[in-house]
Amino acid sequence: MCGIFGYFNRQLPDVDEALFDRMGRSLSHRGPNGRGKTSAQGVGIGNERLSIIDPEGGGQPFLSDDDGIALVQNGEIYNYVELAQELKHAGVACRTHSDTEVLLRLYEREGIRFVNRLNGMFAIAIHDRREGALYLIRDRMGVKPLYIHDDSRRLLFGSEIKALLAAGVRAELNPEAIHHYLTFNYVPAPMTAFKGIRHLEPGHWMRVTTAGTEVRRWWDLAAVHEADWDERAARECFLELLDDAVRLRMRSDVPFGAFLSGGLDSSSVVSRMVRHQPTPVQTFTIGFEEPRFDESPFAREAADRFATHHHMERVSMDMTDLWPLTLYHCDQPHGDASFMPYLQVSRAAARNVTMVLTGDGGDELFGGYQKYAAFFAQSPAHIPGAAFGRAYHDFQSLFTEAAKLDLYAPAFRGATEGMDSFDLTRKLLAEVQHLDTLNQALYLDCMQLLPGNNLVKPDRMPMAASLEARSPFMDVRMVEFAFSLPGHFKVRQGETRYLYKRAVEPLLGPGLTHRTKQMFTVPIGEWFRTKLRPLVRGVLLSSRAADRGLFDPAQVLRILDAHQDGSRNFTREIRALVALELWFRIFLDSPGVGPAPTFETLALGGLLETDHGA
Repeated sequence: MCGIFGYFNRQLPDVDEALFDRMGRSLSHRGPNGRGKTSAQGVGIGNERLSIIDPEGGGQPFLSDDDGIALVQNGEIYNYVELAQELKHAGVACRTHSDTEVLLRLYEREGIRFVNRLNGMFAIAIHDRREGALYLIRDRMGVKPLYIHDDSRRLLFGSEIKALLAAGVRAELNPEAIHHYLTFNYVPAPMTAFKGIRHLEPGHWMRVTTAGTEVRRWWDLAAVHEADWDERAARECFLELLDDAVRLRMRSDVPFGAFLSGGLDSSSVVSRMVRHQPTPVQTFTIGFEEPRFDESPFAREAADRFATHHHMERVSMDMTDLWPLTLYHCDQPHGDASFMPYLQVSRAAARNVTMVLTGDGGDELFGGYQKYAAFFAQSPAHIPGAAFGRAYHDFQSLFTEAAKLDLYAPAFRGATEGMDSFDLTRKLLAEVQHLDTLNQALYLDCMQLLPGNNLVKPDRMPMAASLEARSPFMDVRMVEFAFSLPGHFKVRQGETRYLYKRAVEPLLGPGLTHRTKQMFTVPIGEWFRTKLRPLVRGVLLSSRAADRGLFDPAQVLRILDAHQDGSRNFTREIRALVALELWFRIFLDSPGVGPAPTFETLALGGLLETDHGA
């Protein structure tokens, strides 16, 4: 786990060491164990390293024997042991035990096709000096981020947008991204909230030369087709895949553990970990005083069941003071309050281990959210195919297109004229018309929600604490298996994760298996009516916010009044609007990338009352 960064100068084949160092320093939280870099022919690639595999011999970049190839990566290749054995049998011996060296040797033998052999989470940069080419590669599901700025003279890349801003890219607003943010509650890839900065899409690689840039999709989830599964065989396959995905992700040369909430996904992962480790697995959770949001009793139940070495840290529920910090580490506006407790549990784990396994991704693959049951309360067959996409899109939209137009100030309404966020949904749905409608909905969430929000969280929040997070559910074999299952194996008669629960119930017991899903969040909507009332009004009704020209202050006031007098629940909308204004103040109102922000440094400290006693 690391951060990678670099540049490709098309016109001036020089080395900019000062730029290189600024980019690296901006990512130092991702890799506190060392910085490595190399440059030649106007191309530079670098790495900030968090040592997990082969701490002594795994320093990056890795160079070929003739110095013709240089390679860095962010992430982990879980099947690197098997790949190294294949190389050895072919007469190619790796000199270290590093998974990154395996990548170099595979590329030497197979060229860019080597990516198809990888089971892992990764963003990879390869400078092939023989071709005069820079390759940038992103893993199948977008677990690891990779951002790009290209002004035709120079291409810059980095694991976080901060690296590009540190290199001098001007922080300018992308109005289209904000328009879509207000629909999805996050900025959907490949666009970002910054004009001129793009996200390399999951399952794609890019080849950069002085002649131009080529982008190709090297893996396509839409190519998977549903199969005629026997239920018992499908349950057995699920358990076998989960077990092996967990086993591979336990490969580590540093101490590791697991996040354990007592929910279905984290408990299932831990149930497999204990099979492959003779000593107790270290597990981590945080607890709150408020029973409605406190999962620690369920985490303790799971920990006792699997005899783990359990760490529970009780923290204050009021962690609103972390809001600016989580946005800073995300680089972009996110309307998800669960980033704050995720940062807290990451910090707690990082005091004991360097890597954790998580349950992220299980909901999107197997239909775990209640929204699926709610939307498909009637048989999917009753939803006409042509109407399904728009109906599902509108069902989960934060603001509808009409609501956004009402919210916008005249200037911003003009800047976004003709934009419809459903165009993004329609494009994705067109790729999976061969799937049933539930799997189409899950495909949307895997292509939009995961890389846009739900995989951002287990990358950015643990990385903010210099902790690596690995999710077995993102194993390519598990992902492809999930989309080979018909929808009725996932949501049946209102029950979410139908087959998954029946597969793991003998391991977890009925209590952990069938407990009501509890979101890992805080009651921020309630606080908007009480102790956070001064903050949200002070932020959203400020002259500073109005001067941006995005929103009609009267419409913002209407939303706040309706929520705060209890006549409507606008929690999600207010959360997204506050997050957006905080993002403006962190990234666009200040020149360059400053230090990690607080409400005080944003001149908002007087509006916030938090309890720091717990």
